[in-house]
Order: sequence, then structure tokens, then C-alpha cells
Amino acid sequence: MHACDTLLVLDKPAGLLAVPGRGEAGRDNLASRVQGRFADALVVHRLDQATSGLMLFARGLAMQALLNKAFAQRAVHKNYVALVEGCVAADQGQIDAPLAADWPRRPRQQVDHQHGKASLTHWSVLARDDPPRTTRLLLKPITGRSHQLRVHLLHIGHPIRGDGLYAPEPLQAPRLMLHATRLQLHHPVSDALLVFDSPVPF
Repeated sequence: MHACDTLLVLDKPAGLLAVPGRGEAGRDNLASRVQGRFADALVVHRLDQATSGLMLFARGLAMQALLNKAFAQRAVHKNYVALVEGCVAADQGQIDAPLAADWPRRPRQQVDHQHGKASLTHWSVLARDDPPRTTRLLLKPITGRSHQLRVHLLHIGHPIRGDGLYAPEPLQAPRLMLHATRLQLHHPVSDALLVFDSPVPF
């Protein structure tokens, strides 16, 4: 979607690993594909294999350090769209629930008020559909924990459709209905505002 001498923005399809995984199946991934064309491309964040949408790569170690700093300072803003089970009653809200690894069931995560890391998600309703009693949500994660959106939505009783880890079997769909639709940041060198959008494929 975008390539310059400092950064790359790619639209990852659902089902493709973001970075190399274990075994033969883990050899095909977005990072390796990108590095086949841009040898200096470096990862600065990840998307779950089942999630589609926008991913940012740095060009070289200096740019990776600057972009890592931007993520740490929460200066990179990401929007997601999800299709969740049930009709969400309120029009907007936030989920403030600490997350930790569910070690016996890794890679699952869980809400853990004693040992979890602070995790915050803002959400708003885009559309409600009844039947089949689903809600389309715009999600804005303030923190970036592993599986944050998936676990937060499960926590409030509205799991994402098609989530093979967290959704009950009847809620399965052809894919995880979660897409990283917008990425917004300031260019690490020029400070120009960059906004990238990807259409939701479901």
C-alpha cells in the first residue's frame, strides 16, 4: 500500500502469519515476503495470523528504533472493525480489563485483575443486525496486548465471530471477523501526518 525509504505499510490477508512461526508451516509469512523485496524491512508490531489488515514495517534499524518509540509513546493509532455476537446495547464505551497469559491454555490470554497488565480498548457501534443478532464495532485499542481485542470483547459477552480460540462453536464463521482498517502516525523524519485505510473485507 505504501513504500518509502523509511517505512512500509502492507495489507495482510487473514490466515497469513505476520512473522516466522514454527516448523514448515511457519516459513511463509508477511515479514519474509516483504524482506524478499525490501531487504532492510523490519517488524515493529504484529497482527494475529487470523486478523487481516494494515501492518507497518520500518526500513532499517534507525527507523525501527524511531517507530518502536512511537508505539511505546502510543503515538501510532490503530482502528479495527469487528463483527461480534449479539446486539451491543450501548452506542459506545470502553473496556478496561488487565490481561495476562492463560498459561495452561497458551496461546490464549485472559482477564486477570491480580497479575494482568493494564489494557484499555475504546469501542463504538457502527451497525446492528437482528437477525442474526450481530453488531459491527469500531475498535480503538489504547494499549497493544496480545489478543487484546478478542479477549476484551469476550469479557463483555460479545465474542468476535469466527474466533477459533475464544468464540463458542456455534459462532464460527469462515474467518476471524477482525480487520485492522486504519493506521495513523506522524512520519518519523518529516513529522507529516500519515493516514492509511484498508477496506473491511467482510
